[in-house]
Amino acid sequence: MDDNNIAHTPPRGMRDFYPEDMRLRDEVFSAWREAAALFGFNPYDACVVESLDLLRRKAGEEIVEQIYTFADKSGRELALRPEMTPSLARMVAARQGSLSFPLKWYAIAQCFRYERMSKGRKREHFQWNLDIIGEDSVTAESEVIATAVHALRRLGLGPDSVRVHYSSRALLAELLVRLGISPEHHPATFLALDKMGKLAQAEIESLLRDSGLSDAAISQVLGLLNVRTLDDASALLGPESPSLASLRAFEAGLAGYGMTDAICFDISVVRGLSYYTGIVFECFDTKKEFRAIFGGGRYDNLLSDLGGKRASGVGLGFGDVVVSEIIQAIRSAAPPVPASRPFVGVSYMADEQRPAALRVAAAYREAGIRADLALRQEKARNFFARVGSGGFTHAIYIGPDDITAEKVRVKNLQDRTETERPLVDPVVQTS
Repeated sequence: MDDNNIAHTPPRGMRDFYPEDMRLRDEVFSAWREAAALFGFNPYDACVVESLDLLRRKAGEEIVEQIYTFADKSGRELALRPEMTPSLARMVAARQGSLSFPLKWYAIAQCFRYERMSKGRKREHFQWNLDIIGEDSVTAESEVIATAVHALRRLGLGPDSVRVHYSSRALLAELLVRLGISPEHHPATFLALDKMGKLAQAEIESLLRDSGLSDAAISQVLGLLNVRTLDDASALLGPESPSLASLRAFEAGLAGYGMTDAICFDISVVRGLSYYTGIVFECFDTKKEFRAIFGGGRYDNLLSDLGGKRASGVGLGFGDVVVSEIIQAIRSAAPPVPASRPFVGVSYMADEQRPAALRVAAAYREAGIRADLALRQEKARNFFARVGSGGFTHAIYIGPDDITAEKVRVKNLQDRTETERPLVDPVVQTS
């Protein structure tokens, strides 16, 4: 291959992160970690390469077609993980006898899916996973959603920007049975309804028809989308419905978190993964201009299906792509916000001043303030041009006169003021 023809772009659907990209990624990751720690979740991680057999059985119908697969040198069928829940279930099942339940675990995992590219969708992404295993009550659903919403608030996305839509597979199953649609048709029906808003209605009807439903049954299924509230569902099922009772308890739990204005019932929320059994949810921007920010739900049979003891689970997956796009869209429409975390640039006119500049940078670093030291001498105009566009909040330039006076001038790049400090004690408290 001609080296001159090597592409400088990443493979389609994959991403490079330059330093300016890392700033936003780190901001998102920090919000995730802070929220998880605040709500008592413990970190874990798993191998990025998984058994293909595990994923075939547990990743869900649609994702199976999107898995990056390969055989290793021993012929084992392996895959890059498309999501984290099957790996989590495998890990818990392996040590189920020694773990103390309920578990509250979180991970920030890189996941891979070969799927059609679109707005908010890449072929790799980082995903924050929150899971509670071993809690049967809907307090688990409330807790994971409250944790995710806290992270959104930290990123500046309040109830005017985002909303959590929720429903229940158990409720939908009850409604389908009431319509006379037998349980063997439910998985295909769930998968088709999950495409609402993503495919044209004619394509949805075709999927339902292919699953064996009659035109009359298809009309009834689509008519369920007119169920707008839990009271509408109660009118069809009666007040004794167990799934309705769970949903009402779930609503009351989130009200206790002060989140009534952040949630809404939406029967079209189904989730495409086959292991969900109860309440399911997805978070969208209020204008629905983007794909789902996060989604999840209850999975009560996953561990037992992997050979472990039955343990209820609730999980949530929150990707970095969509939330980053929303943040960028909001910030591009608003005036830039000055950097809040101090970052000091330190430079010098000639090599003779480098030892002093090094001591100044070290003093700031020891005080816990980020400081970047120039690696070689530079002219003052070049230095101030560089720090003026590099995310710096303060600048210190040292010349021979500063050494003679044994003082440095700390320039605030945000308000253009200067503070003079002794060379032996150069730190200005910048926050």
